[in-house]
Order: sequence, then C-alpha cells, then structure tokens
Amino acid sequence: MSLSAFPQESGSLVKKHLSREIYKALEHKQTCSGFTLAKAINSGVKNPDSAIGIYAGDAQSYDTFSQLFDPVISEYHGFSKGKKHKSDITKLDLPSLDPEGKFIRSTRIRVARNLNGFCFPCHISLPRRKELENKIITALSFLKKDLKGNYFSFEQMDKKKIQQLEKKNLIFKKGDRFQDAAGINSDFPGCRGVFCSFNKKFMVWVNEEDHLRIISLEKTSDISSVYNRLCRALMSLNRGLEFARDETYGYLTSCPTNIGTSMRAGVHIQLEKLEQEKDLLGNLCLEYNLQIRGTLGEKTKIKNAVFDISNRQRLGVTEHGIISNLYQGLMAIIKAEKNL
Repeated sequence: MSLSAFPQESGSLVKKHLSREIYKALEHKQTCSGFTLAKAINSGVKNPDSAIGIYAGDAQSYDTFSQLFDPVISEYHGFSKGKKHKSDITKLDLPSLDPEGKFIRSTRIRVARNLNGFCFPCHISLPRRKELENKIITALSFLKKDLKGNYFSFEQMDKKKIQQLEKKNLIFKKGDRFQDAAGINSDFPGCRGVFCSFNKKFMVWVNEEDHLRIISLEKTSDISSVYNRLCRALMSLNRGLEFARDETYGYLTSCPTNIGTSMRAGVHIQLEKLEQEKDLLGNLCLEYNLQIRGTLGEKTKIKNAVFDISNRQRLGVTEHGIISNLYQGLMAIIKAEKNL
C-alpha cells in the first residue's frame, strides 16, 4: 500500500495528515501484535467518503503510529498531546428534566471499553476473541440486583430469538462497510453476543466495534438514574476486567473519535415547534456542545419531530462535564420549545 492508494476524492482526516514523510516513517512499523499502518488506514482507503479513516488494532497502536493518530485526534477533538484526560465516574443527583414526559421519550448513556492484553476487534484472532468473550461473560455473571440478567450468544440463538431481540432494539447487527474494511466484522457472528438485564434497563454488547459497549437506558427523562446505573455497572465490571486506558487519551477505543470518556449520553426528544426552527435548535446545541442525530441514529431522518440529541465532546471533558452540558442544554431546548 502507498499514499497513492487513497482515492483522489477522499476528504478523510487520515489522508489529510498522512504526509509522505510520516508514511515513510511508519510504513514498516508494527505493534507487538503485528498491527500495521496499512491495516490501520485500510478503511479510509476503501471508503472515499470516510470522515476519519483510521482504526486502532490494539492499545499500542496509539503509540506506535502516534505521528498519525495525534494530529487526527487533535483536529477531531481539539485536544493536544500535552494535556491529560481526567475521569469522574461518581454518583449524580439531578432533578428529572421532564417528569410529565411531554418532550423526552427516553434517555440512553453508553460507554465503550476494550480490555488490556487483547487486540481490539479489527485485529483479534478467533481463539483470542473466544477467550475474551468467556472472560467478559464471567465478569457479567457477578452483576447484582437490578443489573442481573442473561447473556445471549449470537452463535447459539435461533433466528426467531434474534428477530425478537431485533424488534426490541436489544441487539446489534454486523458492522457497516467502514467497519468491514477495518476488519471489525471478521468471523461475525462468532463470539458476539448481548447481555440484557431482566428489567431491560441495562445492556452490554460484546465484540461489536469495541470489546464492550456498556449501555444504561430507560423511557424517562431521569438522567441521574440512567447515569448512576451505568456507574454501578462499571465499578462492578472493573473488579474483574482491566480496561485499556492511557494517561493522555483516557479510555482507548477502536475508532479515535470515541476515546476519552468514550461516553455518548443522549435523549430522544420530541420538538414539534423547534423542528420548524432548526437554526435555533442547532445554535442551542452548539452552545452546549451537543449534536443532533436522526430519530434512529446517525445518518437517519427525523420522524414525528423526534430528535436524538447527545454530547459532542468525549475527550478533554469528564463524565460529569458531559452530563452537566447535556442537562443544561436540554433545559434550554425545552424552554425554547415551550416559548415558541
């Protein structure tokens, strides 16, 4: 692979920052697990419309290929290498934003985690993926009280059970073409699965884009309840699992857009009036560092005036900072909706 392999129309950050000098310095390097520059940038090469175009194959990737990862991260997150990411996963007590449920339909907070000692999903072998799945299942079995639940292995479920979980939005599907080119879909659905609490308010996706996607959710506007449940789960899981973390970049993930807190905290909120005033809504989100997605997530349309609004920043801000920005931003958005 060479620099000329990038399509001319590509506007990805990896193409922008991969100079000839950096390419020559990195093209023959590899991490201890054998991950290379060619593998890291393959998704960006194969997909001209990729915005980022680079994935990490293991925790060491961020160091071995730092000449490329650092400028990509700096431009995307606005966070330079000299800083240190701080974390704050402690209990919060915030009043419910919309106790009558007039606007907020549901609240969902998730974090991504990878484990130390294992390659990330785009570079892990099938035997190690199986070993990883078993290790995670063991840790999940120690969850208590409202976090207790069942693990559903994709390999062991029949089509009927998969369809049931799909209807309830409790399952993830094979990754898109960006993840496919990165190698994340390898051996799918092998060693993948979903843990779901009995009360359906807590889930863990195993071996999706990262080793773990840990999710707390409920059909209310009680952000504290959703956040505190997530914190309890993280504390429990951390007793049996060691998460990959860096002093500068926080929790390390496959895609550099998710590093730091690796948290996305958001709501589904119905805004019938602000749907007609999208500039006003956009400005409010910008003010509180929030982003707007379609009703069914990224790159989907708005249906019935229901917006997916979540934090934009993940690196260089604590978990408390993310929740505070979301809470204050939603207060302002609801106030604007009422006043229109």
